[in-house]
Amino acid sequence: MATLLSSSSSSLLSTNLSPPSLPSLSLSSLSLSSTSSLSPSSISLSHRSLSPSSRKLSLSSFTVKALASEKKKVLIVNTNSGGHAVIGFYFAKELLGSGHDVTVLTVGDEGSDKMKKPPFTRFSEIVEGGGKTVWGDVGAIGSVLEGLTFDVVLDNNGKDLDTVRPVADWAKSSGVGQFLFISSAGIYKSTDEPPHVEGDTVKADAGHVAVEKYISEVFGNWASFRPQYMIGSGNNKDCEEWFFDRIVRGRPVPIPGSGMQLTNITHVRDLSSMLTKAVENPTAASGNIFNCVSDRAVTLDGMAKLCAKAAGLPVEIVHYDPKSIGSDAKKAFPFRNMHFYAEPRAAKDLLGWKSTTNLPEDLKDRFEEYVKIGRDKKAIKFDIDDKILESLKVPAAV
Repeated sequence: MATLLSSSSSSLLSTNLSPPSLPSLSLSSLSLSSTSSLSPSSISLSHRSLSPSSRKLSLSSFTVKALASEKKKVLIVNTNSGGHAVIGFYFAKELLGSGHDVTVLTVGDEGSDKMKKPPFTRFSEIVEGGGKTVWGDVGAIGSVLEGLTFDVVLDNNGKDLDTVRPVADWAKSSGVGQFLFISSAGIYKSTDEPPHVEGDTVKADAGHVAVEKYISEVFGNWASFRPQYMIGSGNNKDCEEWFFDRIVRGRPVPIPGSGMQLTNITHVRDLSSMLTKAVENPTAASGNIFNCVSDRAVTLDGMAKLCAKAAGLPVEIVHYDPKSIGSDAKKAFPFRNMHFYAEPRAAKDLLGWKSTTNLPEDLKDRFEEYVKIGRDKKAIKFDIDDKILESLKVPAAV
């Protein structure tokens, strides 16, 4: 039995299954080409104006960029916490912008405190774009989505087979043609030859590996995507914010190790565009693993410097050895204290995908929003930092 709450009724299902009525259209909001067939640039709908930059949309805008060559009904099973939640949000908007039909099933209760954080606070953008939002228990997915059918299912929730199996089994029995899974590049074993590429050895006991094996056996058309760290509006897990927090307050930025460790930080729009490529090119995507990352690495020191440049402020970087000072690097720093870098070779070769992540420019956008929401004025405790700096005899303020 699904356990769902609705802000408007006491029924089991909390959902917006009917697209909202379109706003009144003006010549500036609806444009059709003079040709008889629709091309990718032939239709554009928007209830808000676009931002001046052609590279990005304003936070509340929604645009139908093109009619997809084949409209798909896509279900996104979205996690209710952690950094991956924003993937489902961007993917939904990307699909809607390409003319597909989208339903987002978020695990849990619409009335929970988790829904008071982004990207969930921006789900109205999905509904405004014609998408549907549903909350419920994946263990009762058949009841939650009773009567609905889909061409494609993306599981962006499970990290192990026990969590994903109910979704996969339901999708198989429902005749879903394509099953996609958000895995993790963290399942790769350490290598002396970075970057990680598709086909490299993975940790056999990792939960994501068991899921990938299962869906490969159950579905004729499946694909798995392995993301790393990501930035983007709506992310509820600190990445660039961790650096901004210290830089704007004139504090040193403590980085474990040499600071020359390579990692991969991708704007979430690149993740969603790769997933959309897979939906629209199912034959090319079928049976493949994709590193869902941008095509450039950045050093840990480099990330600090780029964030400082985006903020227009100086930065003091201090390095430390976590073991020698008794610090837990996992709690003290947002990234792994090692080379953790993958390349998106399969997506480029098989899907014709291209990365658009540009960290220097993207971080400027992120800093603008950081200030806009007032996080630069927020009271933040730096207890772990202070212990590290004290052990290094470095003042806490620059």
